[in-house]
Amino acid sequence: MFAVIKTGGKQYRVTADDKITVMTLAGEAGDTVSFEVLSFFDGETVEIGAPLVEGASVSAQIVEHDRGPKVIAFKKRRRKNSRRKRGHRQDLTIVRITDILVGGQSRRPAKAATPAAPVAETAAG
Repeated sequence: MFAVIKTGGKQYRVTADDKITVMTLAGEAGDTVSFEVLSFFDGETVEIGAPLVEGASVSAQIVEHDRGPKVIAFKKRRRKNSRRKRGHRQDLTIVRITDILVGGQSRRPAKAATPAAPVAETAAG
């Protein structure tokens, strides 16, 4: 199961427990945020919003705030003794997707229950 969310002018395809890097969000590490859902697929049905899916949201937890790699913008005009060098680092936020909610209910796949291992009995004899 996955959903397509929109944040920071970009779209991301996410599933539960994904870690994604998005443009900076307000909040501290550990805070919960929610995103708008453009579409989702749960294995048998596809729901596409126009533009958003009604009653659907994706909740996530902020892991940390970070900065992207340095990007250098260098411009040179030859034979004119003109050069310009500027650097930029984008502020980013790393979030962990915790749950996909549709119609107020969680669409997170249930974990299969693992049977308890039988206790080995020793024969006393």
